[in-house]
Amino acid sequence: MASSEKQPVVSSKDDTPTNPRGIPYAPFVDKVEDYVSTREDVEPTLRKFQEMISKYQFMELNLQRRMTGLREKIPDIQKTLDTVQFLKLRKDETDPIETTFELNDTLYARANIPPTEEVYIWLGANVMLSYPIEEAETLLTSKLSAAKTSLSNCEEDLDFLREQITTMEVALARVYNWEVAQKRKEKLEEEAEKKNVKDTSA
Repeated sequence: MASSEKQPVVSSKDDTPTNPRGIPYAPFVDKVEDYVSTREDVEPTLRKFQEMISKYQFMELNLQRRMTGLREKIPDIQKTLDTVQFLKLRKDETDPIETTFELNDTLYARANIPPTEEVYIWLGANVMLSYPIEEAETLLTSKLSAAKTSLSNCEEDLDFLREQITTMEVALARVYNWEVAQKRKEKLEEEAEKKNVKDTSA
């Protein structure tokens, strides 16, 4: 989903429009003269634009890391939810379930799981909690939905950031080209002035 399709949000603190997650829009430089009036303004303006690009790139890198984490996490949550739902379906049966489970990457063990109404879920940071099966299903469904929404938001923000970086790179090029044009104009004016002086003295 292209983030540019969404209407910008204007923060109550200032007039800078942002996307739904608070990332500011890059200024669109239509007329360079709105940002620089003399050649002395060029360097500070170019520096400011470059700083903005660096900030967007930093956010882009953080988002990419977060998305990598979410893409690893979502299948784990889904697998745990599938297991809980399977145990829920079998909780009224009397025979235990024979299964093979992973101890680590290369080691598996066989086990018999009796019908149960309670499961233990790893919550991270070496914390495991016991939940009734219904609560476990609700918790995992909620966590899976939140993770998918977060991943979708990250993808949208990443597209948005790339658009802003492109906008700032165009702005940077326009200011630089304006400076080149000003130098050329000043050089032509100097040459014309020298020629006028020669013509007058001749």
